[in-house]
Amino acid sequence: MIALWIILAVLVVLIIMIASSYNGLVNLRNQVKNAWAQIDVQLKRRYDLIPNLVETVKGYMAHERQTLEAVTQARNLAQSLASAGVAQRGKAEGELSSALARLLAVVERYPDLKANQNFLALQEELTSTENKISFARQFYNDSVLRYNNKTQMFPTNIVASLFGFKASEFFETASPAEREAPRVSFTQS
Repeated sequence: MIALWIILAVLVVLIIMIASSYNGLVNLRNQVKNAWAQIDVQLKRRYDLIPNLVETVKGYMAHERQTLEAVTQARNLAQSLASAGVAQRGKAEGELSSALARLLAVVERYPDLKANQNFLALQEELTSTENKISFARQFYNDSVLRYNNKTQMFPTNIVASLFGFKASEFFETASPAEREAPRVSFTQS
């Protein structure tokens, strides 16, 4: 009779451990999804700002058409990949950041534009958004790290494999140029 109670107690403890591990994995997986959604919110904000920035700049930089078109194309590509995987999305966002950096570098040659209040407000808003995107990416990668650690460490790795929990991708940029943040300067040349 005592052996039956011991077996029953071990089974209850085992079921509690499995349930706890499963719930922990679900919690972390949902945190990863939430972190990705936060990146999406900031990227949407960026996508909304870019056309206003381009329109403001157009009047001043008619002969810089190629730079403006590159920003618009990069924005459209990044926006079209909204449901793509993390790697594709990271590459497109890196290209958009590079295009924005080139645009802001070209702006340096236009003192009247740099003094325009609409442009300054948009530039400040874009800088703020870039910072928020950076923080959201960091939060996402931290969430992925916690989730991946949980799915790969004993004993939850057993529960993860039983219930089909797979590792998530980190949000990474592909090239060194994409790793650089757009440079914004308010100094006159």
